[in-house]
Amino acid sequence: MVPAGPADRFDAFRALADRRGRPGDQLIVSLAEARAGTADSPEVWAPAVAARIGLPAAAALGPARYYADLAAPHGRRHVRVCDATACFAAQAGRHLTDVEHKLGITAGTASPDGETSVQAVRCLGYCYAGPAALDGDTPCTGPTLVDQLAGREPSRAPEIPAADDTGDPVLLGGMVAGEPAWQVWPRMVTAGTPDDVQLEVAASGLRGRGGAGFRVAAKWQAAGRAPRTVVVVNGDEGDPGSYADRLLMEADPERVLEGLALACFACGARRGVVLVRSEYPRALARMREAVGQAYADGHFGASVHGTDTALDVQVMEGAGSYVAGEETALIASLEGDRGCARPRPPYPTRRGLWDAPTVVNNVETLAAVPWIVSRGGEAYAGRGAPNETGTKLVCLSERFARPGAYEVELGTPLRRIVTELGGGLKDGAELAVLQVGGPLGGFLASDELDVPLTAADLDARGAALGHAGLVAFDKRVAPEDVMRHIWQFAAAESCGACSPCRVGSRRGMELAAGSPPGEEWERLSRVLAEASLCAFGRRIPPAVHSLARAYGDRLAGWAT
Repeated sequence: MVPAGPADRFDAFRALADRRGRPGDQLIVSLAEARAGTADSPEVWAPAVAARIGLPAAAALGPARYYADLAAPHGRRHVRVCDATACFAAQAGRHLTDVEHKLGITAGTASPDGETSVQAVRCLGYCYAGPAALDGDTPCTGPTLVDQLAGREPSRAPEIPAADDTGDPVLLGGMVAGEPAWQVWPRMVTAGTPDDVQLEVAASGLRGRGGAGFRVAAKWQAAGRAPRTVVVVNGDEGDPGSYADRLLMEADPERVLEGLALACFACGARRGVVLVRSEYPRALARMREAVGQAYADGHFGASVHGTDTALDVQVMEGAGSYVAGEETALIASLEGDRGCARPRPPYPTRRGLWDAPTVVNNVETLAAVPWIVSRGGEAYAGRGAPNETGTKLVCLSERFARPGAYEVELGTPLRRIVTELGGGLKDGAELAVLQVGGPLGGFLASDELDVPLTAADLDARGAALGHAGLVAFDKRVAPEDVMRHIWQFAAAESCGACSPCRVGSRRGMELAAGSPPGEEWERLSRVLAEASLCAFGRRIPPAVHSLARAYGDRLAGWAT
């Protein structure tokens, strides 16, 4: 037998990729369908899914064991309970234990008869009304969560409060000012050019709103304008404390899709993909409905508004992974693989989804594009702060007197957002620490809020802008419990692709459960920060250090 050469191995890989489902795979969808309603482990049902598609069993077992929604047992009634930061802060984490006690099921298991299962998840996007759970796809929220799940009270899911603080909203125009979407795209595709869009976005200074803050126009330009280019809408908003993307996808999906269309036009892309996290079932339904209507209205299709521009858009559902929000991990997920971060280079703009040039922009980023193209990049650049232009949706958690999503200009003082927009904490409670920018963002003490809301200013103080979720902790929650919660999140959500993060996050969780960590934490901190493959592992030490600084002496052993 002649050993396979490099070309043979490449051809074999390509054949495997094709069977996995290029160009719009159904592997994850098929696995989710097989998982629904069974408490059996993936070893029982995943190989059959692989066989139907023509894949080896390992190709299905990998993602089935990796993604939280696929790995967790599902009873005929499946309850997902949010165990993320805002819901933890609402009742100091007691709600999960109360749900387990009331339903008689431990999180991560199903009842012996397979009737009911409980899964702990990390953010359902109800940070403004927590604690929260999804009973099937029915949300239940608030202090009476347990009674709602027990059937003693009707389910309660308030709409997201949203308000503009700018006087001329970029993102909330449809919700606050009643400005209809789809006013820019028909005009641009029939009478404009890709350069027109590219130049306005470049002039605006718009940066990605998903956390990295990369200049949008530079990313688009890096992809070139090959017809193979794909633009991906990253709706995998995983930062606990943020629900801006959920708000936009549910309340104004047309604006998000118009931004996608303009981005595709600027990049020469004929294909767009919208990835919506599985924890947002209503957003998923709204996006799919809006895509269908966009085809019917001629915004998408083989000949958009009678031109020679073709644009096809599909909506995909995630399967439960925080790290899969990172762009290379998201691409791996769309290809039906484990959502682990990939080394760069090559960058996705050169080799991304199925090796095609790929641009990944998050929901809020694309929702700003129609305003920019309509009003002009210079108008957008005149708002916000120098080098960090425009507006941002800031999400305030349930502990605030007036929780909700507020559109503010970048550079707005954080203290003003907390005290004037948010009204301080409810019931006169005293703020202990404020988490800014997600679980791996950073923490500020109550006397450290005199800082502009910009990535640079927050970074200088040991915090991060991230998705701009603000989670308040009052003094009812012990500092040690907050520290343990952060490490539990890190250990649970590490994708496992690199040993510094995989092993380090678990060791950190062990240290948090014991005595002050001392020198071992110093060594572990350096390894995580310097050797982790992606920003997830690298951000753990700064988040831990900022929490220790914010609480002071109570967590002194972590403040190295």
